[in-house]
Amino acid sequence: MEKKKVVVAFSGGLDTSYTVMYLAKEKGYDVYAACANTGGFSLEQLKENEENAYKLGATKYITLDVTKEYYDKSLRYMVYGNVLRNNCYPISVSSERIFQGMAIARYAKEIGASAIAHGSTGAGNDQVRFDMTFLVMAPGIEIITLTRDKALSRQEEVDYLNKNGFFADFTKLKYSYNVGIWGTSICGGEILDSKQGLPESAYLKQIKKTESEKLELGFDNGEICSVNGEKFDDKIAAIQKIESICAPYGIGRDIHVGDTIIGIKGRVGFEAAAPMVIIGAHRFLEKYTLSKWQQYWKDQVANWYGMFLHESQYLEPVMRDIEAMLESSQRHVNGTVILELQARTFTTIGVDSPDDLVKNKFGEYGEMQKGWTSDDAKGFIKVLSTPLRAYYSNHKDEGEELEKSL
Repeated sequence: MEKKKVVVAFSGGLDTSYTVMYLAKEKGYDVYAACANTGGFSLEQLKENEENAYKLGATKYITLDVTKEYYDKSLRYMVYGNVLRNNCYPISVSSERIFQGMAIARYAKEIGASAIAHGSTGAGNDQVRFDMTFLVMAPGIEIITLTRDKALSRQEEVDYLNKNGFFADFTKLKYSYNVGIWGTSICGGEILDSKQGLPESAYLKQIKKTESEKLELGFDNGEICSVNGEKFDDKIAAIQKIESICAPYGIGRDIHVGDTIIGIKGRVGFEAAAPMVIIGAHRFLEKYTLSKWQQYWKDQVANWYGMFLHESQYLEPVMRDIEAMLESSQRHVNGTVILELQARTFTTIGVDSPDDLVKNKFGEYGEMQKGWTSDDAKGFIKVLSTPLRAYYSNHKDEGEELEKSL
């Protein structure tokens, strides 16, 4: 009788290692270990994952590279919208989960799997992101979560693996890291105490630069297209280039506090040099190239986009509508942004853009008007003041009180 197939979303960590071995050994599944890479795994890590998957009893290991899909279908819209959750966090690693989940679901259907397994616990956001994606994209396929359902401790998982001949360094470190193309999250240690911040040693990328330097980022229809004059068709390579320049300054570090999907408050440290610099430069360029109301309404929908993405609602149809508006808004977001990098921060200096609305034939702010006369200006101001004059002429008592208080 043919064994049932299960696809395990395999990161190589303790929980998914336990899951692969347990399902293969105790439940008799043909285990397909699938690592969905959205830019956070090195070639060495992927090779080690493959070797370990077979040692754990997997029938087959596969790496599903969805980095480009992640950029095309999410990251560029987050740049268009200058998306920062709570005006702080660039939704670094959490935004990747949806695309990892979609890749796993597609693979499970492709091979005819009867189940999908992941290693999430019952206390975090990832269980929601994975489960919801699988329920929508792979309906009818069973979802297995041993760590959550069996309430397993780390020691129980380690003991099981060791007992069955698999040994690896699963030491519980002070900090846990999740590395991705859009930043690194840092959990544990001082993060667990609301009164404390993270020490320098907690960050994976140490400060090595202190002397300031200029950085020029080019944008074409809102997308990054050049770094210091070097053209990039590969947007992932551009992000990596910016990260290599900015991370040694310690730029993009912070601690995010926000509401989790399951309703409790969460606290996470992060380092995201490239995302913070790209978003900062992009927002600065938009100030020059977008109309007042384009900026205003784009900010409204972008805030919803970030919230929905964080809370596992990427597949909600309205997200495609928001993306259409965000993309439309970028048709004149072109040009080069000049920045100055310094230790732990950066400053936006200026822009060079063919769509610069500061340059116009009607006038220069604070200087000389060219598109209207002084009488036009006085008439405009008088008409603009009409609602206030009408109100206070009918409510003289309030006008008198206002005069006294000023």
